Amino acid sequence: MTRIFSETLHRGYAQTMAIEGDMLADERSSFQHIQIFDTPSVGRVMVLDGNVQITERDEASYSEMLTHLPILETGTVKRVLIIGGGDGAVAEEALKHPDLHVDMCEIDERVVALCKTHLASVHKGVFDHPRFTLHVRDAFDFMREGENRGAFDLIVADRPDPIGPAEVLFRTEFYELLRESLTDTGVVVFQNGVPFFQPEELSGTLAQLRQVFSHSGCYLTVTPTYVGGFMALTWGSRGTALGSAPRHVVEERFRHSTIQTDYYNVDIHAAAFMLPEWIRRLTHR
Repeated sequence: MTRIFSETLHRGYAQTMAIEGDMLADERSSFQHIQIFDTPSVGRVMVLDGNVQITERDEASYSEMLTHLPILETGTVKRVLIIGGGDGAVAEEALKHPDLHVDMCEIDERVVALCKTHLASVHKGVFDHPRFTLHVRDAFDFMREGENRGAFDLIVADRPDPIGPAEVLFRTEFYELLRESLTDTGVVVFQNGVPFFQPEELSGTLAQLRQVFSHSGCYLTVTPTYVGGFMALTWGSRGTALGSAPRHVVEERFRHSTIQTDYYNVDIHAAAFMLPEWIRRLTHR
């Protein structure tokens, strides 16, 4: 009999996936329940505490938009900090760009260990990259260290939804630490769920970001297994306004980079800032 995984992230709405073969991982770390399994529809999947975090088939629409868009928009990124991201997908995309270094701060070493073994198709060996440094520790403590103040041109907060331990990653204190860890023109980007099912998460986060950063906003992507349509990616900066770089500048940087993508391109870059009217209203609450 085919086993079925069911995710009910939003009340009254679920998605199901058939599991192929044996579970590759099914354990509880000190922080969360980690599951990794294969499916016929979206390839290999990692689930944390019952919520889908990444699938082989659609991760590009998430990890590429959290990295290539801000990197190519600003053109000045040399140091990147990833908070979370233990599957390695975001780091792998960032390191497609030469001459930048990635630090990852991941609190759960078991996520990293299991992903190293079972999600090589996603991370492509990034954990052994010479321009990559892994810090298995709490991101709050890491950012409070003096040497990390004003150090990063891009921070990607690859956080889950504000449930349980992840709730602290949606507090104003977290945003203030991020601001102090950025260079004057640095940018921090976040995932903020799907506004169709989580409108308050988007509105609430943007209200907080406006209090902390001189510039902030939202752009969109679509990741099918993050059910609900558009996914909101929010951002903040002291000195940079994402979405303001001329198209021809972004196009030239992309062409010069020679990176290969599955989702991101210059048209998607520009379109990501074009918000449907109902989402635009949420951003002004």
